[in-house]
Amino acid sequence: MVDPAAGQGRNDRNSRRGNVSERDNTDYSDPDHVEDLGASPSYIDNPQLRLEAYRAGIWVGVAGLAFLAVYISQSLLVIFGGLVFAAMIDGGARLMGRVAPLPRPVRVIAVLLLVVVFLAWLSAFAGSQIAQQAATLPAIIQGQATEVFEWAQANGLGVKEADLQAIAGQLASGVGTVTRALTGLAGGLTSAVLIVIIGLYVALDPNLYERGVEWMAPRQNRRELHVTLVKMAYTLRRLMAGRLVGMLIEGIFTYIMLTVVAQLIGIGTVPMAALLAILTGLLAFVPNIGAIVSGVLMITVGFSGGYDMGIYTLVVYFLVQNVDGYIVIPMIAKKTVDLAPALVLGFQLIMGILFGILGLFLADPLMAMIKVALERRSEQNEIKQARAREARLATQDTDGS
Repeated sequence: MVDPAAGQGRNDRNSRRGNVSERDNTDYSDPDHVEDLGASPSYIDNPQLRLEAYRAGIWVGVAGLAFLAVYISQSLLVIFGGLVFAAMIDGGARLMGRVAPLPRPVRVIAVLLLVVVFLAWLSAFAGSQIAQQAATLPAIIQGQATEVFEWAQANGLGVKEADLQAIAGQLASGVGTVTRALTGLAGGLTSAVLIVIIGLYVALDPNLYERGVEWMAPRQNRRELHVTLVKMAYTLRRLMAGRLVGMLIEGIFTYIMLTVVAQLIGIGTVPMAALLAILTGLLAFVPNIGAIVSGVLMITVGFSGGYDMGIYTLVVYFLVQNVDGYIVIPMIAKKTVDLAPALVLGFQLIMGILFGILGLFLADPLMAMIKVALERRSEQNEIKQARAREARLATQDTDGS
């Protein structure tokens, strides 16, 4: 006899095999085919609860992105440094293109070769002299600090050597805290190499990366984003051009004043004039703070050669800073960027504490980019508000008629 239950089971299995076979033969490439998989276990039936869950997901995503940005902030800063380096190369390539209409890669390579030749010349002709001067600079600074300490004690100031040592230790600890972030990415040399490589890639074909950034934005916002990116690139090129011109003028002017002019007025060449000129030029890249550091070094070395030389270096420092602050920067940088000095100084302090020397160097360009982005956002909001007012006036006129 045949068991009816067994027969029913065989029929069910055959039916399931048939359904599987039918499902396997389904053409999933058909866009009209949608297989009904049933209700989702993650679906929230309550509309209010579903809206709150959606909002909570957005907040969690924003918090996660903020945490990720903080976690990889050093790498992001290195990438931004590469963009700043690319802007300097791009500016030189554009300037060369006005004279020689060569292909862009050729102009970029020519600019890099000029920089390498200049560094090689500097190392060959001034390397040994600068190295000797750099070796004697700490001893001169220490000697001047000792003289200041003895003068303070002679004039009745209650300054003890132990207090000075404690202050020096705190300063050293503070410098270590500030520069700790720089060494987080396998050292400053690795960061510099990465900045150069990233900058070189971007400078060779900036449109490729610009299109990539625009592609990630919604289609209706790409045009505005393109305008913002173009304005950012223009502002960054002008800012870097101002920095480079200011560095060159300050370095040359400082060297002439400490050597030629000092001999003409009878004071004699200031010790370590070449090193002081190079440090003044390099530190001019960092506004405000760089000028203070270079001025302190110059005046300290000047007073090591006598009272007259110290007063002369003080005058030279004020002349250099006035030429840079009231002639060079207003003509090139401030007309384009127009950043408030106190705002830049405060941002430099924050970036220096958070990211060390690298953050200090990139604070000014980053502040300029933030300013351009805020200005573009304000312009877009003004346009939207003007259109909304025009629409309201048109509606009122239609209702009135």
